[in-house]
Amino acid sequence: MEVLDTSIANVALPHIAGSVGASQEEATWVLTSYLVSSAIILPISGWLSNRFGRKRFYMTCVLMFTICSALCGFAPSLGFLIVARILQGLGGGGLAPSEQAILADTFPIEKRGQAFALYGMAVVVAPAIGPTLGGWITDNYNWHWIFFINIPIGLISLDLSNKMVEDPPEIKARMTRRDPIDFTGLAAVAIGVGLLEYTLDKGQQKDWFGSGQIQLTALCAVIVLIFFAIWEWNHVDPIVDLKLLKNRNFGTAVFLQLVLGMVLFGSTVLIPQYLQVLLGYTAERAGMALSPAGFVMMIMMAIAGRTLGKSDPRLTVMLGYLAVACGLYNLTRLDLYSSFGTVTLWRMLQVIGLPFIFIPISTLNYVGVPREKSNQISSLSNFARNMGGSAGTALLTTFLARSAQIHQTNLAANITMGSYAVTSFIANFARTTHMTFAAAQPIALAQIYGQMQRQASMLAYKNAFAILAATVFLLSPLVWIMRLPPKNAPKPQPEEVGAH
Repeated sequence: MEVLDTSIANVALPHIAGSVGASQEEATWVLTSYLVSSAIILPISGWLSNRFGRKRFYMTCVLMFTICSALCGFAPSLGFLIVARILQGLGGGGLAPSEQAILADTFPIEKRGQAFALYGMAVVVAPAIGPTLGGWITDNYNWHWIFFINIPIGLISLDLSNKMVEDPPEIKARMTRRDPIDFTGLAAVAIGVGLLEYTLDKGQQKDWFGSGQIQLTALCAVIVLIFFAIWEWNHVDPIVDLKLLKNRNFGTAVFLQLVLGMVLFGSTVLIPQYLQVLLGYTAERAGMALSPAGFVMMIMMAIAGRTLGKSDPRLTVMLGYLAVACGLYNLTRLDLYSSFGTVTLWRMLQVIGLPFIFIPISTLNYVGVPREKSNQISSLSNFARNMGGSAGTALLTTFLARSAQIHQTNLAANITMGSYAVTSFIANFARTTHMTFAAAQPIALAQIYGQMQRQASMLAYKNAFAILAATVFLLSPLVWIMRLPPKNAPKPQPEEVGAH
């Protein structure tokens, strides 16, 4: 439900704007506020779990997410809705790191693959069904229900978490200590990450560094985050344990998660835009084109989970990256006349390799890292993937806009008023509409310009898919930097596993 909420509101945004009397630009704060608050809580969720207990922190996040979902649904004004979304993001952002740490501590190494596979099914399906579900609910009911559907799921989760989740002994021992809170680190990470997320989210809309506001937020983000890194590196009890990045496996995994986030979120944004802007699909129909890929990923997650441990996981990850690169490059064959079936099939082929990246990396994350650091590992890993998604979306959106302008300039250079092609098009249009040549000329030229814009945008999408494919391909060998888990690693005793 948390991952679903990052995409389900996109479709309902025009309806929300109209309902609360806000402009489209003002309504985008419904999305931005959630992303910013979620990004702030992600890196510090590991520290909060250690400080207050993972079970207590997790259930607090579920409760906050559920209550704030209800507040979002009842919101009478835009300001109320934005505040509720900020609080909902704070609750939602703490869920994924806690969940992954719970899985890592509950299952021995040989079972983690299957555990992460089941968990990953929910994570990858949510973005695929979000636009479709959001469109269907908004069209058949109203936008309030995209938030109300979280309430029963949240209540069930609270009941099950209370009955089944337990803190491991090392966290219980950590809770008994009352180390002084690093308020400087807390303030620095909240301000730095918040400014960075705002810069990435609003950069293209405000023309990046052509805007004084973006220049200021970007500069402040860099300064605050550099200060934060230095401060936390030297702190006795850091909010975010950056020294974990010295671990070869984890440092490499964080970087690969960053790239995975860019590819996963970037392609999930590009394809619906292409379908809606260039092919004229509704949001619901665009979601229907993406949904089968989500179910393919569910199946492949199960397969990837079962195959983990039967071969070198590094080879599995590299082959997964190569499969994703091939799938992305195949998308460069899309054009302005691609059918619904073609787009759906090629999207399905593009995501087949993703589970073979997600599961082994999630497992290798914890190799060589003390158990008491599980919370920090999962929070940093999720933070890297989410920031990769934000950065990838921002960079791709900017690239599309700039690349389309370049292609439009190049195409326009080949169109001249006296050319045979232009004259013939105007003459055919005049003949078809029973207009004089002079009367038909401005309308025909407008059609030529519109077609040229569509072709320029299509070429930009092709370039974007090619760049994503090349990036994934070139980074695939990096996985060999990681170490394998030791074969003689001690296995948790049955009673120990049950206790966790």
